[in-house]
Amino acid sequence: MKLTTETKKQIFKEYGGSDKNTGSTEAQVAIITHRINHLTGHLKNAKKKDHNTTLSLLKLVGQRKRFLSYLMSKDIEKYRALILKLNLRK
Repeated sequence: MKLTTETKKQIFKEYGGSDKNTGSTEAQVAIITHRINHLTGHLKNAKKKDHNTTLSLLKLVGQRKRFLSYLMSKDIEKYRALILKLNLRK
């Protein structure tokens, strides 16, 4: 599923508290996770030689990892709740 404006607003409302709160760490991790899932689905159907998408996926995974480590250092309870809500392994 492509990331549309309505999808972004819905994700920001669910994870950030309101659709205007686009800068919260939880909302950023949720958006990145949505994009990672989309790219992973694309790579399952695409050829193995899609290097641009693979590079983008690796960059997003690293960015999400940095956001999650920041959140873990600031508030471990929010981190644990977000991990459970997004169904991420850690």
